[in-house]
Amino acid sequence: METKTSAYKGAAFLYQASDNFFTPEDFTEEHRLIAKTAKRFLEKEVRPNNEEIEKQNFELVQTLFEKAGELGLLGHSVPEAYGGLGLDKISKGLVGESLGSAGSYGVAHSNHTCIATLPITYFGTLQQKETYLPKLASGEFIGAYCLTEPGAGSDALSAKTTAKLNEEKTHYVLNGTKMFITNADFADTFIVYAKVDGTAFTAFIVEKNHPGLSLGPEEQKMGIKGSSTRAVIFEDCEVPAENLLGEVGKGHVIALNVLNLGRYNLGSACMGAAKYGLELTLKYTSERRQFGKAIAEFTATQEKIAHMALRVYATESLQYRTAGYLENALGDLYDSQDHHEIANQLMEYAVECAVCKVHGSETLDFIVDEALQLHGGYGFIKEYKIEQMYRDSRINRIFEGTNEVNRLLIVGNLLKQTAKGKVPLQQLTASAVEELKTPESITDHVLSKEIEAVHAIRRVFLFCIGICYEAFSAELVEEQEVLMALADIGIELYSLESAVMRTAKALESETKEQQTQKKLMAQAMTGDTLLKVEMIARKILQAASGENQLAPNTAVVTSELSRLQNSGLDKVKRQIAKKLLEANQYIS
Repeated sequence: METKTSAYKGAAFLYQASDNFFTPEDFTEEHRLIAKTAKRFLEKEVRPNNEEIEKQNFELVQTLFEKAGELGLLGHSVPEAYGGLGLDKISKGLVGESLGSAGSYGVAHSNHTCIATLPITYFGTLQQKETYLPKLASGEFIGAYCLTEPGAGSDALSAKTTAKLNEEKTHYVLNGTKMFITNADFADTFIVYAKVDGTAFTAFIVEKNHPGLSLGPEEQKMGIKGSSTRAVIFEDCEVPAENLLGEVGKGHVIALNVLNLGRYNLGSACMGAAKYGLELTLKYTSERRQFGKAIAEFTATQEKIAHMALRVYATESLQYRTAGYLENALGDLYDSQDHHEIANQLMEYAVECAVCKVHGSETLDFIVDEALQLHGGYGFIKEYKIEQMYRDSRINRIFEGTNEVNRLLIVGNLLKQTAKGKVPLQQLTASAVEELKTPESITDHVLSKEIEAVHAIRRVFLFCIGICYEAFSAELVEEQEVLMALADIGIELYSLESAVMRTAKALESETKEQQTQKKLMAQAMTGDTLLKVEMIARKILQAASGENQLAPNTAVVTSELSRLQNSGLDKVKRQIAKKLLEANQYIS
């Protein structure tokens, strides 16, 4: 894992190489133990009760929370001083992954342990921490997070909910409505954002029994039906003044920064669900027979299985890479009261967390779609688990900021850093252009072509953003289609670099048998990514190049990326699928 003194800064993967980061092969025994505990809880307590949970038996859900609390699964991100385990962000990710396939309960659990608890963990006063964290860690209290409003979704800071200090200065009086609040039915605490005197965006800890708080009816949802989703209504709701969280007018510091961890957390949950979807597919395709043989024997099926595995391997690699960065930034801040430093560290890896959210949610959507297709008509039937997974998956591209908003954040962050003089983008793009003129030669290292492909994609990204910057100048921030396409190259870059450098690291310590699958996946993933990036880059160049420059600019990109392609990737993917089918589970 990179240390505090490391030169790596958030979003630096967009313009500089990095190979010294945390990977799943670095898990400790403590990490494996918390993952095992979470998986046992899933298999023993949650899955057998799925039908009752989907019927919204919230008494059962509360009982499951209490059991999870007894096992420490609610307190992984609560300091030991307040009844939690105070574990690292890798452990947080492992619990999220392990419960990712838990359906509606997993949504409730993740919401509680992350965005409903962490605001108090990181920004609460000592008294607030002593009052609430032990109860949130044990499951005695269940939390909810209230940000979205009828007219304020992605633009959260346009909220209309107000807070006014009463004449006695003992209570803030809140008025307004929050929408789509997870856990609303059974929550004991609500992290609520309101504007003090109608202007100062501020956070509060509101309890369910505070006078003036009421709930709207349960929303009838397409998926995650077993989770509670209701409006939370404040009508002259009286909140004790000591329940103000952080500072007046600094609610955005809490709201937006805690959402970074929420996005990382969502990526972990999607990864766990994706692995489960792949495993359901392996079992079904091995058993289902058509034309005299198992459908897993058909090469079209094997290609689908390989593509699913490649997406999981990439997601797994980038998730735990990000976990290492987050631990590096936040590991020693559990007991800190320096809210400015906490906010800075929560923001440091905002781009990486956005990538986790986008890549994870789209990986899960891809996998459940392919899994249902391979199940055929049976996948459309409630009796088969993939039907519920298909419905449940769709919300993840909306949760924690839509994927479109997160894409804009990825490149927008780089442009902001450039404007502040923190990233010499013009110099970087000029260097990339020079490097494109003299391609690096390929060595005989086993992963040399794959490693060079990572560098090539980074050069193409810089080449493209340089052309965009020249074409649109300061107006680039308004060219959303271009920004999202640039973000897509950035996501592919982070994904491929995480997987390839993880593979290179594994070659130093794993057995030949263990290495084989990783090398195959790195090779296949590189080929697919090069093709994908070329198409995205060409779209960007069509939008940003002058009429006489489009052809030469396109030729630069095509030349750089095509030289690194390998032939025979169909056979590589069949090998990947064969190993998965033999194991009957995801392996890396």
